[in-house]
Amino acid sequence: MSDALEHPLTVAIKPLLDAVGATVLDLDAAKPDDVVLRWEDEPVMAVRLPHLSSALDRLLTEMTRQFDGRPLAELDRLEKQQVVALLEERGAFTVRHGVETVASALGVSRFTVYNYLNRQVEGPKAG
Repeated sequence: MSDALEHPLTVAIKPLLDAVGATVLDLDAAKPDDVVLRWEDEPVMAVRLPHLSSALDRLLTEMTRQFDGRPLAELDRLEKQQVVALLEERGAFTVRHGVETVASALGVSRFTVYNYLNRQVEGPKAG
């Protein structure tokens, strides 16, 4: 594995792999669903992508970091609306039970999350 970890391709894409929660594997450890990356037509490594459910957890952790490490449930209404907008942009609500998971993290109801999503579509109301 040390060869794959030290390869220039691995070094170059490590920040991306870390951001999406992917795992670098030796080629002999690759499974059919893993992605084999090539460098100059030679296979270098395999990458195992995370399950979607863990991707949502990572997105929520990232939201906490973006809001100065404060628990999402302690954010004010406008900040929670911003979190929902950011999560929508990143596809968080395409994951099964995404709305319920986000609602729980924000300390609001599913209905409130849907209202925040609808507000984005309609735009802010005047006055």
